[in-house]
Amino acid sequence: MHKAKAILCALLAAAFYAVNVPFSKLLLAYVGDATMAALLYLGAGIGVGILALFSRQEEGARLDRDDLPFVIGMIALDIAAPIFLMLGIRYGSSSNASLLGNFEIVATTLIALAVFKESVSRRLWAAIALITLSSVLLSFEGADSFRFSRGSLFVLLATVCWGFENNCTRSISSKNTYEIVVLKGIFSGLGALAIAFVKREPLPPLRPIALALLLGFVAYGLSIFLYVRAQNTLGAAKTSACYAVAPFIGVFLSFLFLQEPLTGLYLAALAVMIAGTALVVADTLAR
Repeated sequence: MHKAKAILCALLAAAFYAVNVPFSKLLLAYVGDATMAALLYLGAGIGVGILALFSRQEEGARLDRDDLPFVIGMIALDIAAPIFLMLGIRYGSSSNASLLGNFEIVATTLIALAVFKESVSRRLWAAIALITLSSVLLSFEGADSFRFSRGSLFVLLATVCWGFENNCTRSISSKNTYEIVVLKGIFSGLGALAIAFVKREPLPPLRPIALALLLGFVAYGLSIFLYVRAQNTLGAAKTSACYAVAPFIGVFLSFLFLQEPLTGLYLAALAVMIAGTALVVADTLAR
């Protein structure tokens, strides 16, 4: 895939994922945390599985036995991460959860550097610094904008899990994208469903179930599909950095649909984030 197209895929993946937090916040009024996580991933697996039936494009090689450790790690982390995120959304605000999502970029990059020995240029480090600064600018606007609460801790745990998961997925991103997303969605969803059963969460009404499945297809299925495609060209660190636009979109959607107030520093932080993203694009195209 051409690098410019890969960057576009990463940005679209971020935009699709951004709808997750505010709309999950609405659905959590009717659905348990683990059940919600299960429905989101099941919606992703089922939806992308249906798309695969109608796809005529040739995909990468099928997953094999050598990929099994990364597949198991990917699925296990994808069981834990969305449950932590749903708990974070339940106990905190949607905008707070969206902003804290930027820590996934830091986690992914550090893990890519330390564990998988992926190179990180000075320009990319500068981009990550700017992206983190943009999050800090927003975080300290008022007492309610950022607070290290129980909800914040759960969101941070989710970002660390996804940081490891992004790197596991990076190791198999050259393989069949449909197969990766379907395995990720179905087995992670079933794992979360088993946890919901152990927790004895009640079965939600049919309408919230249908809406959660649809949200999962868009926010997880389409997002993961595009993310994996981008990772195969850009690597885990660069793709994660491009994902930085998601929290800002999430904050704006929280303002529109949940009436959660936008901070006074939003536009300034947005400008810093755009500068960071521009550095990511420049660094990617330069290589």
